[in-house]
Amino acid sequence: MVISSKTLSIIGLLIAFLIVSVDQLTKAWALNSFFAPPKVIEIFSWFNLVPVWNSGISFGMLAGYSEAMPTIISALTIVISIILLVWLMTATSVFLKLALSFILGGAIGNIIDRIQYGAVIDFIDVHFFDFHWPAFNVADSAITIGVCFFLLDNFWKKSVKHDSVR
Repeated sequence: MVISSKTLSIIGLLIAFLIVSVDQLTKAWALNSFFAPPKVIEIFSWFNLVPVWNSGISFGMLAGYSEAMPTIISALTIVISIILLVWLMTATSVFLKLALSFILGGAIGNIIDRIQYGAVIDFIDVHFFDFHWPAFNVADSAITIGVCFFLLDNFWKKSVKHDSVR
């Protein structure tokens, strides 16, 4: 059975909407559970829930750089989200549509925070021995998964082209 590109685009939008919904629900839960008063909840020895307001971009980069930075980041994220949406609607690869859906859902989840709070709510804290990953959220995870899908899609296309040349 062949699924039309339009149907795949709609499925992609539903995936993005699901990611935004789960992201916002988990952030609302985090805000109500351990942001006020701030406290750390240890789930496992290597996994905590922590209250972090991220006014920068990934992993807190550019935080505190300028008072205008949240506005600049918000504007750029909106523009990038529009580009991702157009790309999702016109992409022909199923895996690329999936990748773009995850990235778009994550981007929208974080832009909602920036518009509503001026910062992104991060609360997932993972650490192993001396390695401590910066706090992140469901939207960040979706973006990371989407980028991995994107890279796999490109690697697979190049592999297929390389194999067909032989």
